[in-house]
Amino acid sequence: MPKIEEPLKTKRFSGLFRFIEKTAQRQAVLADSHNLISEMIHRKRRKSMNVVVMGAQWGDEGKGKIVDYLAQDAKYVVRFAGGANAGHTIVVDGKKYALHQVPSGILYPEKSVFLGSGMVIDPEALFKELQMLKDNGINWEGRVFISDRAHLTLPGYREMDKARDAARKRPIGTTGRGIGTTYSMKSERDGIRLADLDWDEKWNDLDDADKKFLEQFKDKLISMRVNIAAKMYEFRNDNILFEGAQGAMLDLDSGTYPYVSSGASCSAGAATGSGIGPKALDKIYGVFKAYETRVGNGPMPSEFNADTEGELCDYVRNTGNEFGVTTGRPRRCGYLDLVALRYACHVNSIDNLVLTHLDIYDDMNEIEACVAYDIDGKIVTDFPASIPDLNKAKPVLQKFDGWKADITKCTSYKKLPKAARNYVEFIEDFTGTKVGIVSVGADRNQTFVREKIWK
Repeated sequence: MPKIEEPLKTKRFSGLFRFIEKTAQRQAVLADSHNLISEMIHRKRRKSMNVVVMGAQWGDEGKGKIVDYLAQDAKYVVRFAGGANAGHTIVVDGKKYALHQVPSGILYPEKSVFLGSGMVIDPEALFKELQMLKDNGINWEGRVFISDRAHLTLPGYREMDKARDAARKRPIGTTGRGIGTTYSMKSERDGIRLADLDWDEKWNDLDDADKKFLEQFKDKLISMRVNIAAKMYEFRNDNILFEGAQGAMLDLDSGTYPYVSSGASCSAGAATGSGIGPKALDKIYGVFKAYETRVGNGPMPSEFNADTEGELCDYVRNTGNEFGVTTGRPRRCGYLDLVALRYACHVNSIDNLVLTHLDIYDDMNEIEACVAYDIDGKIVTDFPASIPDLNKAKPVLQKFDGWKADITKCTSYKKLPKAARNYVEFIEDFTGTKVGIVSVGADRNQTFVREKIWK
């Protein structure tokens, strides 16, 4: 709206200026109304949904199972971050599948899956994984596509990863799969993408060992690569499910830096890592466990004390099978950290939470969750960035009644014991975020939805 300078607002012309200003205001309101109506019409016409599933803790939350479950109603599944360091376990009719790079929707024969631009692809590990699927009767041919902007992990990167971490004064505890090095090469603009495989100058820059390694996969990779941005636009009228890796607290920017992953495990990574605009993302689901786990080094305020809570730690770890899918390492375990979970909800605009592993508490008389931190005698309820503060933080715990019942056979939220529902509803109140999906077992069918997803 044009502004009227004060010197011009003389008595003679003040009425005219007021008329001009009011007219401009009306025009602005009409323009806003038009834009709003246009957006509403667009949304009405567009019956499809773009749904993001991300981890809301330090990874290993059960994203693979949830993506697999939600993929029933999606046409395409897109993985947008991470590489062979991720491990997603899916159980269908008692049969277990461990996926690392292939999106979880691959188990549905009619679904197409995409490895996005934000991923780093280990060709050797990828084709071993695809062979595992084939050996188990899953025909993936013609259904797996890779973004031409995705970067490739070369064999030498694995040793570089291990050497870099070992040389650090404060090691991160990486998986040693070359993921960090690949992302580092990417940011230094020295990496190689799928798009570069038939760029002669770039190819000739590689040393002989890397050429020899890539030669065995080159043709197959080229046959699978696509312009993912163009594909996302082409499929804009279909349901698309976006699958994250690791978790919110491992995000490079919003996680516990430097003890984080190298990629974007936040919700915004779904856009940057998939070639789709952020305004096209309709819903964001954050997956979390009924307790806390972490792999590798870094702060974890709610971690069980090894001296006083070792028995509880062993119970949770063994009952929940808390061992890395990729490395086999035992995971660090602790009380559910509601301070960190609320932070993850806020910085990722999580619409609905997804609670997994609730059944791990079935045999316990009492459970506890962290609702604040005690840092040098000060009670803190906001998640701090300071690593020294997080290392000093002692969990302030709130107790809840256990339910002493087998909930794995529950088929709806209403059928859960009241104590279990009380626990869920406290989480909702504390985080200000609805728990829209609850998982009470490893199998695909041991899941129930409280909020409509695809609408």
